[in-house]
Amino acid sequence: MYLERSLYSEGDRKLADLDKASELDPTLTYPYMYRAASLMRKKDAKHALEEINRLLGFKLALECLELRICLYLALEDYKSAICDIHAILTLSPDYRMLEGRVAASKIGTLLGAHVEQWNTAECWLQLYERWSSVDDIGSLSVIYRMLESDAAKGVLYFRQSLLLLRLNCPEAAMRSLQLARHHAATEHERLVYEGWLLYDTGHYGEALQKAEESISIQRSFEAFFLKAYVLADSGVDPSYSATVISLLEDALKCPSDRLRKGQALNNLGGVYVDCGKLDSAADCYTSALKIRHTRAHQGLARVHFLRNNREAAYEEMTKLIEKAKNNASAYEKRSEYCEREQTMTDLQTVTQLDPLRVYPYRYRAAVLMDSHKENDAIAELSRAISFKADLHLLHLRAAFHEHIGDVPSALRDCRAALSLDPNHQEMLELQKRVNSQEP
Repeated sequence: MYLERSLYSEGDRKLADLDKASELDPTLTYPYMYRAASLMRKKDAKHALEEINRLLGFKLALECLELRICLYLALEDYKSAICDIHAILTLSPDYRMLEGRVAASKIGTLLGAHVEQWNTAECWLQLYERWSSVDDIGSLSVIYRMLESDAAKGVLYFRQSLLLLRLNCPEAAMRSLQLARHHAATEHERLVYEGWLLYDTGHYGEALQKAEESISIQRSFEAFFLKAYVLADSGVDPSYSATVISLLEDALKCPSDRLRKGQALNNLGGVYVDCGKLDSAADCYTSALKIRHTRAHQGLARVHFLRNNREAAYEEMTKLIEKAKNNASAYEKRSEYCEREQTMTDLQTVTQLDPLRVYPYRYRAAVLMDSHKENDAIAELSRAISFKADLHLLHLRAAFHEHIGDVPSALRDCRAALSLDPNHQEMLELQKRVNSQEP
Protein backbone atom coordinates (compact mmCIF):
# COMPACT_ATOMS: atom_id res chain seq x y z
CA MET A 1 0.00 0.00 0.00
CA TYR A 2 2.90 2.36 0.68
CA LEU A 3 4.22 1.49 -2.78
CA GLU A 4 0.84 2.14 -4.34
CA ARG A 5 0.46 5.47 -2.51
CA SER A 6 3.91 6.59 -3.71
CA LEU A 7 2.57 6.60 -7.27
CA TYR A 8 0.34 9.56 -6.38
CA SER A 9 2.97 11.81 -4.77
CA GLU A 10 6.26 13.49 -5.58
CA GLY A 11 9.49 14.58 -3.93
CA ASP A 12 10.26 13.77 -0.30
CA ARG A 13 6.79 12.34 0.34
CA LYS A 14 7.19 9.84 -2.49
CA LEU A 15 10.67 8.80 -1.31
CA ALA A 16 9.42 8.41 2.27
CA ASP A 17 6.67 6.03 1.10
CA LEU A 18 9.15 4.05 -1.02
CA ASP A 19 11.60 3.79 1.87
CA LYS A 20 8.80 2.48 4.08
CA ALA A 21 7.79 -0.01 1.38
CA SER A 22 11.38 -1.33 1.24
CA GLU A 23 11.48 -1.57 5.03
CA LEU A 24 8.31 -3.68 5.08
CA ASP A 25 9.14 -5.74 1.99
CA PRO A 26 12.75 -5.45 0.76
CA THR A 27 12.01 -7.73 -2.23
CA LEU A 28 9.89 -5.10 -4.05
CA THR A 29 11.88 -3.93 -7.09
CA TYR A 30 10.26 -0.56 -7.89
CA PRO A 31 11.56 1.39 -4.87
CA TYR A 32 15.18 0.51 -5.67
CA MET A 33 14.70 1.35 -9.34
CA TYR A 34 13.07 4.72 -8.57
CA ARG A 35 15.74 5.69 -6.05
CA ALA A 36 18.54 4.67 -8.45
CA ALA A 37 16.99 6.62 -11.34
CA SER A 38 16.50 9.67 -9.10
CA LEU A 39 20.14 9.58 -8.04
CA MET A 40 21.27 9.27 -11.65
CA ARG A 41 19.20 12.31 -12.60
CA LYS A 42 21.19 14.17 -9.94
CA LYS A 43 24.44 12.98 -11.65
CA ASP A 44 25.21 10.77 -8.63
CA ALA A 45 26.21 7.64 -10.54
CA LYS A 46 28.12 6.04 -7.64
CA HIS A 47 25.13 6.00 -5.29
CA ALA A 48 22.73 5.10 -8.12
CA LEU A 49 24.72 1.92 -8.79
CA GLU A 50 24.95 1.16 -5.06
CA GLU A 51 21.17 1.42 -4.79
CA ILE A 52 20.36 -0.95 -7.66
CA ASN A 53 23.13 -3.31 -6.53
CA ARG A 54 21.42 -3.62 -3.14
CA LEU A 55 18.59 -5.52 -4.81
CA LEU A 56 20.65 -7.38 -7.41
CA GLY A 57 22.79 -8.74 -4.58
CA PHE A 58 19.96 -11.08 -3.59
CA LYS A 59 17.36 -10.95 -6.38
CA LEU A 60 18.30 -11.29 -10.04
CA ALA A 61 15.43 -9.20 -11.45
CA LEU A 62 15.60 -8.63 -15.21
CA GLU A 63 14.15 -5.13 -15.03
CA CYS A 64 16.81 -4.16 -12.48
CA LEU A 65 19.58 -5.59 -14.65
CA GLU A 66 18.17 -3.52 -17.52
CA LEU A 67 18.27 -0.35 -15.42
CA ARG A 68 21.84 -1.09 -14.36
CA ILE A 69 22.78 -1.49 -18.02
CA CYS A 70 21.39 2.00 -18.68
CA LEU A 71 23.45 3.36 -15.79
CA TYR A 72 26.60 1.71 -17.16
CA LEU A 73 25.88 3.08 -20.64
CA ALA A 74 25.53 6.59 -19.22
CA LEU A 75 28.96 6.11 -17.61
CA GLU A 76 30.34 4.61 -20.87
CA ASP A 77 31.27 1.47 -18.92
CA TYR A 78 30.59 -0.87 -21.83
CA LYS A 79 32.43 -3.82 -20.28
CA SER A 80 30.07 -3.91 -17.30
CA ALA A 81 27.03 -3.21 -19.49
CA ILE A 82 27.67 -6.17 -21.78
CA CYS A 83 28.19 -8.39 -18.75
CA ASP A 84 24.65 -7.61 -17.61
CA ILE A 85 23.31 -8.01 -21.18
CA HIS A 86 24.75 -11.53 -21.21
CA ALA A 87 23.13 -12.28 -17.82
CA ILE A 88 19.75 -11.13 -19.16
CA LEU A 89 20.09 -13.20 -22.33
CA THR A 90 21.07 -16.26 -20.29
CA LEU A 91 17.93 -15.94 -18.18
CA SER A 92 15.61 -14.84 -21.00
CA PRO A 93 17.03 -15.23 -24.55
CA ASP A 94 14.16 -13.27 -26.14
CA TYR A 95 14.16 -10.37 -23.66
CA ARG A 96 13.40 -6.94 -25.09
CA MET A 97 14.62 -3.71 -23.51
CA LEU A 98 13.46 -0.09 -23.49
CA GLU A 99 9.79 -0.95 -22.94
CA GLY A 100 9.97 -3.76 -25.48
CA ARG A 101 11.25 -1.65 -28.35
CA VAL A 102 14.72 -3.22 -28.77
CA ALA A 103 15.89 -6.82 -28.46
CA ALA A 104 18.54 -7.22 -25.75
CA SER A 105 20.57 -9.31 -28.18
CA LYS A 106 20.72 -6.34 -30.57
CA ILE A 107 22.14 -4.07 -27.85
CA GLY A 108 24.59 -6.82 -26.98
CA THR A 109 25.79 -6.93 -30.60
CA LEU A 110 26.26 -3.15 -30.67
CA LEU A 111 28.17 -3.19 -27.38
CA GLY A 112 30.37 -6.03 -28.59
CA ALA A 113 32.17 -3.60 -30.89
CA HIS A 114 33.28 -1.55 -27.86
CA VAL A 115 34.74 -4.31 -25.66
CA GLU A 116 37.85 -6.44 -25.88
CA GLN A 117 37.42 -9.77 -27.67
CA TRP A 118 38.91 -12.91 -26.11
CA ASN A 119 40.10 -16.16 -27.67
CA THR A 120 39.19 -19.51 -26.11
CA ALA A 121 42.22 -19.63 -23.79
CA GLU A 122 41.58 -16.07 -22.56
CA CYS A 123 37.91 -16.94 -21.94
CA TRP A 124 38.89 -19.86 -19.73
CA LEU A 125 41.28 -17.61 -17.80
CA GLN A 126 38.55 -15.00 -17.34
CA LEU A 127 36.08 -17.68 -16.21
CA TYR A 128 38.62 -18.99 -13.71
CA GLU A 129 39.16 -15.48 -12.31
CA ARG A 130 35.46 -14.75 -11.91
CA TRP A 131 34.56 -18.20 -10.55
CA SER A 132 37.35 -17.90 -7.98
CA SER A 133 36.08 -14.51 -6.80
CA VAL A 134 32.50 -15.83 -6.53
CA ASP A 135 31.36 -13.40 -9.23
CA ASP A 136 28.41 -15.38 -10.55
CA ILE A 137 27.07 -12.79 -13.01
CA GLY A 138 30.57 -12.21 -14.36
CA SER A 139 30.99 -15.96 -14.81
CA LEU A 140 27.67 -16.18 -16.65
CA SER A 141 28.86 -13.47 -19.04
CA VAL A 142 32.10 -15.29 -19.87
CA ILE A 143 30.22 -18.54 -20.51
CA TYR A 144 27.76 -16.69 -22.75
CA ARG A 145 30.69 -15.39 -24.82
CA MET A 146 32.18 -18.87 -25.08
CA LEU A 147 28.86 -20.33 -26.23
CA GLU A 148 28.90 -17.90 -29.16
CA SER A 149 32.12 -19.55 -30.38
CA ASP A 150 32.76 -23.12 -31.47
CA ALA A 151 33.65 -24.32 -27.96
CA ALA A 152 32.29 -27.59 -26.56
CA LYS A 153 28.76 -26.44 -25.77
CA GLY A 154 27.69 -29.37 -23.60
CA VAL A 155 30.33 -28.62 -20.95
CA LEU A 156 29.56 -24.88 -21.04
CA TYR A 157 25.80 -25.29 -20.68
CA PHE A 158 26.47 -27.59 -17.72
CA ARG A 159 28.67 -24.95 -16.04
CA GLN A 160 25.96 -22.40 -16.79
CA SER A 161 23.36 -24.54 -15.01
CA LEU A 162 25.56 -24.70 -11.89
CA LEU A 163 25.83 -20.91 -11.78
CA LEU A 164 22.10 -20.44 -12.28
CA LEU A 165 21.38 -22.76 -9.36
CA ARG A 166 23.70 -20.67 -7.19
CA LEU A 167 21.78 -17.58 -8.30
CA ASN A 168 18.49 -19.23 -7.30
CA CYS A 169 17.19 -19.47 -10.88
CA PRO A 170 16.08 -23.14 -10.96
CA GLU A 171 13.97 -22.95 -14.12
CA ALA A 172 16.75 -21.36 -16.16
CA ALA A 173 19.22 -23.88 -14.65
CA MET A 174 17.03 -26.78 -15.77
CA ARG A 175 16.83 -25.30 -19.29
CA SER A 176 20.63 -25.04 -19.42
CA LEU A 177 21.01 -28.62 -18.21
CA GLN A 178 18.67 -29.82 -20.94
CA LEU A 179 20.74 -27.89 -23.48
CA ALA A 180 23.87 -29.53 -22.07
CA ARG A 181 22.31 -32.93 -22.69
CA HIS A 182 21.31 -31.91 -26.23
CA HIS A 183 24.82 -30.67 -27.06
CA ALA A 184 26.76 -33.49 -25.35
CA ALA A 185 29.73 -34.48 -27.49
CA THR A 186 29.76 -38.15 -26.44
CA GLU A 187 27.41 -40.81 -25.12
CA HIS A 188 29.07 -40.98 -21.70
CA GLU A 189 28.81 -37.18 -21.37
CA ARG A 190 25.12 -37.26 -22.31
CA LEU A 191 24.46 -39.91 -19.65
CA VAL A 192 26.03 -37.66 -16.98
CA TYR A 193 23.75 -34.75 -17.87
CA GLU A 194 20.73 -37.06 -17.90
CA GLY A 195 21.82 -38.19 -14.44
CA TRP A 196 21.86 -34.61 -13.17
CA LEU A 197 18.42 -33.98 -14.66
CA LEU A 198 17.10 -37.03 -12.82
CA TYR A 199 18.83 -36.02 -9.59
CA ASP A 200 17.41 -32.49 -9.71
CA THR A 201 13.90 -33.93 -10.06
CA GLY A 202 14.32 -36.29 -7.10
CA HIS A 203 14.98 -39.55 -8.99
CA TYR A 204 18.13 -40.56 -7.11
CA GLY A 205 18.14 -44.23 -8.07
CA GLU A 206 17.83 -43.49 -11.77
CA ALA A 207 20.54 -40.80 -11.48
CA LEU A 208 22.93 -43.36 -9.94
CA GLN A 209 22.15 -45.76 -12.76
CA LYS A 210 23.02 -43.11 -15.37
CA ALA A 211 26.33 -42.40 -13.61
CA GLU A 212 27.20 -46.10 -13.57
CA GLU A 213 26.31 -46.46 -17.25
CA SER A 214 28.57 -43.53 -18.07
CA ILE A 215 31.46 -45.00 -16.04
CA SER A 216 31.03 -48.33 -17.85
CA ILE A 217 31.62 -46.52 -21.15
CA GLN A 218 34.44 -44.25 -19.94
CA ARG A 219 35.87 -43.40 -16.54
CA SER A 220 35.41 -39.63 -16.37
CA PHE A 221 35.58 -36.95 -13.69
CA GLU A 222 31.95 -35.91 -14.13
CA ALA A 223 30.56 -39.46 -13.95
CA PHE A 224 32.42 -40.28 -10.74
CA PHE A 225 31.52 -36.88 -9.29
CA LEU A 226 27.83 -37.37 -10.09
CA LYS A 227 27.75 -40.82 -8.48
CA ALA A 228 29.54 -39.52 -5.36
CA TYR A 229 27.25 -36.50 -5.09
CA VAL A 230 24.06 -38.52 -5.38
CA LEU A 231 25.21 -41.10 -2.81
CA ALA A 232 26.30 -38.38 -0.37
CA ASP A 233 23.12 -36.33 -0.70
CA SER A 234 20.32 -38.86 -1.12
CA GLY A 235 19.95 -39.82 2.53
CA VAL A 236 21.44 -43.29 2.18
CA ASP A 237 23.25 -45.18 4.96
CA PRO A 238 26.14 -43.16 6.48
CA SER A 239 28.36 -46.20 5.94
CA TYR A 240 28.42 -45.12 2.29
CA SER A 241 31.01 -42.46 3.27
CA ALA A 242 33.90 -44.77 2.36
CA THR A 243 32.34 -45.34 -1.07
CA VAL A 244 31.85 -41.59 -1.60
CA ILE A 245 35.50 -40.94 -0.65
CA SER A 246 36.66 -43.61 -3.10
CA LEU A 247 34.50 -42.18 -5.90
CA LEU A 248 35.78 -38.62 -5.36
CA GLU A 249 39.35 -39.89 -5.32
CA ASP A 250 38.65 -41.67 -8.62
CA ALA A 251 37.19 -38.45 -10.00
CA LEU A 252 40.32 -36.50 -9.05
CA LYS A 253 42.46 -39.01 -10.97
CA CYS A 254 40.55 -38.23 -14.18
CA PRO A 255 41.29 -35.26 -16.46
CA SER A 256 39.34 -32.10 -15.64
CA ASP A 257 39.92 -28.39 -15.11
CA ARG A 258 40.79 -26.68 -11.83
CA LEU A 259 37.28 -25.32 -11.34
CA ARG A 260 35.77 -28.79 -11.08
CA LYS A 261 38.73 -30.36 -9.26
CA GLY A 262 38.47 -27.64 -6.65
CA GLN A 263 34.81 -28.54 -6.13
CA ALA A 264 35.66 -32.23 -5.81
CA LEU A 265 38.38 -31.50 -3.24
CA ASN A 266 35.94 -29.31 -1.33
CA ASN A 267 33.29 -32.07 -1.31
CA LEU A 268 35.88 -34.65 -0.29
CA GLY A 269 36.90 -32.45 2.62
CA GLY A 270 33.26 -32.29 3.73
CA VAL A 271 32.99 -36.10 3.76
CA TYR A 272 36.21 -36.40 5.78
CA VAL A 273 34.85 -33.90 8.33
CA ASP A 274 31.66 -35.95 8.68
CA CYS A 275 33.84 -39.02 9.32
CA GLY A 276 35.90 -37.17 11.94
CA LYS A 277 39.09 -37.27 9.82
CA LEU A 278 40.02 -33.65 10.35
CA ASP A 279 43.64 -33.87 9.13
CA SER A 280 42.54 -35.38 5.82
CA ALA A 281 39.79 -32.77 5.53
CA ALA A 282 42.27 -29.93 6.13
CA ASP A 283 44.56 -31.35 3.43
CA CYS A 284 41.68 -31.39 0.94
CA TYR A 285 40.60 -27.82 1.69
CA THR A 286 44.21 -26.58 1.53
CA SER A 287 44.69 -28.28 -1.84
CA ALA A 288 41.45 -26.72 -3.09
CA LEU A 289 42.61 -23.27 -1.99
CA LYS A 290 45.91 -23.74 -3.82
CA ILE A 291 43.93 -23.95 -7.07
CA ARG A 292 41.80 -21.00 -5.90
CA HIS A 293 38.58 -22.78 -4.99
CA THR A 294 37.65 -19.86 -2.75
CA ARG A 295 34.71 -21.52 -1.00
CA ALA A 296 37.12 -24.02 0.59
CA HIS A 297 37.83 -21.31 3.20
CA GLN A 298 34.45 -22.20 4.70
CA GLY A 299 35.34 -25.87 5.03
CA LEU A 300 38.73 -25.08 6.52
CA ALA A 301 37.04 -22.75 9.02
CA ARG A 302 34.84 -25.63 10.11
CA VAL A 303 37.93 -27.80 10.66
CA HIS A 304 39.51 -25.08 12.83
CA PHE A 305 36.29 -24.80 14.84
CA LEU A 306 36.11 -28.57 15.42
CA ARG A 307 39.70 -28.38 16.65
CA ASN A 308 38.48 -25.81 19.22
CA ASN A 309 40.26 -22.95 17.47
CA ARG A 310 37.42 -20.48 17.03
CA GLU A 311 39.74 -17.54 16.32
CA ALA A 312 41.34 -19.35 13.36
CA ALA A 313 37.87 -20.25 12.08
CA TYR A 314 36.85 -16.60 12.27
CA GLU A 315 39.98 -15.51 10.40
CA GLU A 316 39.40 -18.14 7.70
CA MET A 317 35.86 -16.89 7.06
CA THR A 318 37.17 -13.30 6.98
CA LYS A 319 39.45 -14.34 4.08
CA LEU A 320 36.39 -15.65 2.21
CA ILE A 321 34.47 -12.43 2.88
CA GLU A 322 37.36 -10.39 1.47
CA LYS A 323 37.67 -12.52 -1.69
CA ALA A 324 34.03 -13.24 -2.55
CA LYS A 325 32.01 -10.69 -4.51
CA ASN A 326 28.78 -12.30 -3.25
CA ASN A 327 29.49 -12.78 0.45
CA ALA A 328 26.22 -12.74 2.43
CA SER A 329 26.51 -16.48 3.15
CA ALA A 330 30.12 -15.98 4.30
CA TYR A 331 29.07 -13.35 6.84
CA GLU A 332 26.34 -15.70 8.04
CA LYS A 333 28.79 -18.56 8.50
CA ARG A 334 31.37 -16.34 10.20
CA SER A 335 28.75 -15.33 12.76
CA GLU A 336 28.98 -18.85 14.19
CA TYR A 337 32.62 -18.31 15.15
CA CYS A 338 32.52 -15.07 17.15
CA GLU A 339 31.14 -13.55 20.34
CA ARG A 340 27.50 -12.50 20.55
CA GLU A 341 28.08 -8.80 19.84
CA GLN A 342 30.09 -9.52 16.68
CA THR A 343 27.59 -12.24 15.75
CA MET A 344 24.77 -9.73 15.86
CA THR A 345 26.81 -7.31 13.72
CA ASP A 346 27.58 -9.98 11.11
CA LEU A 347 23.96 -11.12 10.96
CA GLN A 348 22.76 -7.54 10.55
CA THR A 349 25.14 -7.28 7.59
CA VAL A 350 23.65 -10.50 6.19
CA THR A 351 20.15 -9.04 6.40
CA GLN A 352 21.30 -5.89 4.62
CA LEU A 353 22.99 -7.89 1.84
CA ASP A 354 20.32 -10.57 1.50
CA PRO A 355 17.09 -10.06 3.48
CA LEU A 356 15.76 -13.40 2.16
CA ARG A 357 18.17 -15.41 4.33
CA VAL A 358 16.11 -16.55 7.33
CA TYR A 359 18.78 -17.60 9.85
CA PRO A 360 19.56 -14.04 11.05
CA TYR A 361 15.90 -13.40 11.94
CA ARG A 362 15.71 -16.71 13.82
CA TYR A 363 18.90 -15.97 15.76
CA ARG A 364 17.88 -12.44 16.72
CA ALA A 365 14.45 -13.69 17.77
CA ALA A 366 16.01 -16.41 19.94
CA VAL A 367 18.29 -13.86 21.63
CA LEU A 368 15.29 -11.64 22.37
CA MET A 369 13.38 -14.63 23.73
CA ASP A 370 16.30 -15.50 26.02
CA SER A 371 16.14 -11.94 27.31
CA HIS A 372 12.41 -12.42 28.08
CA LYS A 373 11.42 -9.93 25.36
CA GLU A 374 8.74 -12.18 23.93
CA ASN A 375 6.83 -9.54 21.98
CA ASP A 376 10.03 -8.20 20.39
CA ALA A 377 11.04 -11.75 19.44
CA ILE A 378 7.71 -12.36 17.74
CA ALA A 379 7.94 -8.98 15.98
CA GLU A 380 11.39 -9.90 14.61
CA LEU A 381 10.01 -13.09 13.08
CA SER A 382 6.91 -11.29 11.79
CA ARG A 383 9.14 -8.77 10.01
CA ALA A 384 10.51 -11.55 7.79
CA ILE A 385 7.31 -13.59 7.50
CA SER A 386 5.52 -10.53 6.08
CA PHE A 387 7.51 -10.96 2.83
CA LYS A 388 8.73 -14.56 3.07
CA ALA A 389 6.39 -17.24 4.39
CA ASP A 390 9.19 -19.57 5.46
CA LEU A 391 8.25 -22.80 7.23
CA HIS A 392 11.05 -22.52 9.82
CA LEU A 393 10.08 -18.97 10.71
CA LEU A 394 6.43 -19.95 11.06
CA HIS A 395 7.38 -22.92 13.22
CA LEU A 396 9.46 -20.78 15.56
CA ARG A 397 6.79 -18.07 15.81
CA ALA A 398 4.13 -20.69 16.55
CA ALA A 399 6.33 -22.03 19.37
CA PHE A 400 6.78 -18.50 20.75
CA HIS A 401 3.02 -17.89 20.59
CA GLU A 402 2.49 -21.14 22.46
CA HIS A 403 5.06 -20.09 25.08
CA ILE A 404 3.18 -16.87 25.91
CA GLY A 405 -0.19 -18.65 25.89
CA ASP A 406 -1.52 -17.13 22.64
CA VAL A 407 -3.20 -20.32 21.42
CA PRO A 408 -5.18 -18.80 18.47
CA SER A 409 -2.02 -17.22 17.00
CA ALA A 410 -0.04 -20.43 17.51
CA LEU A 411 -2.72 -22.43 15.70
CA ARG A 412 -2.81 -19.90 12.87
CA ASP A 413 0.93 -20.29 12.31
CA CYS A 414 0.68 -24.08 12.54
CA ARG A 415 -1.96 -24.13 9.82
CA ALA A 416 0.02 -21.75 7.63
CA ALA A 417 3.19 -23.85 7.97
CA LEU A 418 1.36 -27.10 7.28
CA SER A 419 -0.10 -25.61 4.11
CA LEU A 420 3.54 -25.34 2.94
CA ASP A 421 4.50 -28.84 4.10
CA PRO A 422 1.55 -30.99 5.31
CA ASN A 423 3.94 -33.76 6.46
CA HIS A 424 6.34 -31.67 8.55
CA GLN A 425 6.64 -33.84 11.67
CA GLU A 426 7.71 -31.17 14.19
CA MET A 427 4.92 -28.89 12.99
CA LEU A 428 2.34 -31.66 13.30
CA GLU A 429 3.49 -32.38 16.85
CA LEU A 430 3.33 -28.70 17.77
CA GLN A 431 -0.16 -28.37 16.30
CA LYS A 432 -1.31 -31.42 18.27
CA ARG A 433 0.11 -29.96 21.47
CA VAL A 434 -1.44 -26.54 20.87
CA ASN A 435 -4.80 -28.08 19.95
CA SER A 436 -4.90 -29.81 23.33
CA GLN A 437 -4.63 -26.38 24.98
CA GLU A 438 -7.51 -24.81 23.02
CA PRO A 439 -10.58 -24.23 25.22
